[in-house]
Amino acid sequence: MKLPRDISGEELAKLLRKYGYEVTRRTGSHMRLTTMLGGEHHITIPKHKALKPGTLNSILKDVAEHIGISKKELIEDLF
Repeated sequence: MKLPRDISGEELAKLLRKYGYEVTRRTGSHMRLTTMLGGEHHITIPKHKALKPGTLNSILKDVAEHIGISKKELIEDLF
């Protein structure tokens, strides 16, 4: 499955709530999300209208690695 090209940082943050991620800090044009499920884990997401594919790919790869599933499974589950 291809990555969506039009997802915003805010939309991604909402989708990641499913995995326990909550916004813990907003600074400038970025948000920091934290989860305590499976141990403490932080990710930073830009608050852009459309995330670049490479940025989205990197964030999803990091999240998938933390929760112990493949990136493909995560993409299918979120989108």
